[in-house]
Amino acid sequence: MTKPRSQRQWLYYGLLLLPFGLIVFSLMIGLYTIPVENVLRALTSLVYPPAADGLSSTELTLVLRVRLPRVLAACLVGASLAVTGAGFQGVFRNPLVDANLLGVMTGAGFGAALALLLELPSGVVQLMAFGFGLFAVMLAYLGSRLYDTAPMIVLTLMGILIGSFFGSLTSLLKYVADPLNTLPSITFWLLGGLTGIVWNSLPLLALTTLGGGVFFWLVRWRLNVLSLGDAEAITLGMNPDRLKLALIVCATLMTAAAVAASGVIGWIGLVIPHAARLLVGPDHQRLIPVALALGASFLLLIDNVSRTLLPTEVPLGVLTGLIGVPLLIGLLRRSARVW
Repeated sequence: MTKPRSQRQWLYYGLLLLPFGLIVFSLMIGLYTIPVENVLRALTSLVYPPAADGLSSTELTLVLRVRLPRVLAACLVGASLAVTGAGFQGVFRNPLVDANLLGVMTGAGFGAALALLLELPSGVVQLMAFGFGLFAVMLAYLGSRLYDTAPMIVLTLMGILIGSFFGSLTSLLKYVADPLNTLPSITFWLLGGLTGIVWNSLPLLALTTLGGGVFFWLVRWRLNVLSLGDAEAITLGMNPDRLKLALIVCATLMTAAAVAASGVIGWIGLVIPHAARLLVGPDHQRLIPVALALGASFLLLIDNVSRTLLPTEVPLGVLTGLIGVPLLIGLLRRSARVW
């Protein structure tokens, strides 16, 4: 039964506002609980310093220097992975793909593992993760250009091959790494997490997430046409190959920046687009903003569970897998009719 229009509107705007409420809630909770009014005053002090009068230095430090960068990073990473997953599912017309289809996450993982093996600074680790993520997708794309038939199928195959190749290289680095010092660092990074996030980690992540989200929303109707097939796109005067390349480049930049900041966190790009599609339908005009909001909210909730409810902080990649697999099974069963 179709929901009334007013009810759908309330649901849509409620989903878009969900991350903002969760951000305030996430800044409150932790080993040291901070009242909501003090959190709001600390946030207001960023633009109006007198608002911080009466707050303790501990509260200001926790909110603005410790929790806020991590909370924002969780929102940006989750939003980035979710919207790229929705975009890739539209481009490839396949409900079981995400941005890692072309090997960007495994390439980024190899770059980070190599930097950790060489004991390079944390900033260089992120830079190498970002660069090798882009390099992996570039190799997959160049490999697909060697064949003239079925370009998207060949691109998919090349992405799987390149991803497997970089995954094997990462395993080789783990094999030769010092088991007492370097190997734990590589393993922990590959499991994904936000423990090392500081303010300097956010500019590139924010630029790619916000810029990429705007780009995906601007081409929303073109994504709708691509979902129907290349023949329909050509009939409407579009160049599907050029558009697909632009979308893949944008999604790759967003995913590489997310992985560089947080490590490898899977399942968001698969689970969240299905949840968004079930709630607001397959039209990308609503799907893209809702995927951004749900992705941000989902990873923020997972991070809250990791740092507050569990005895020790569990890597986010582990939790997203444990929660994402059964969730995806349920969503696939319910969302088949709206794909």
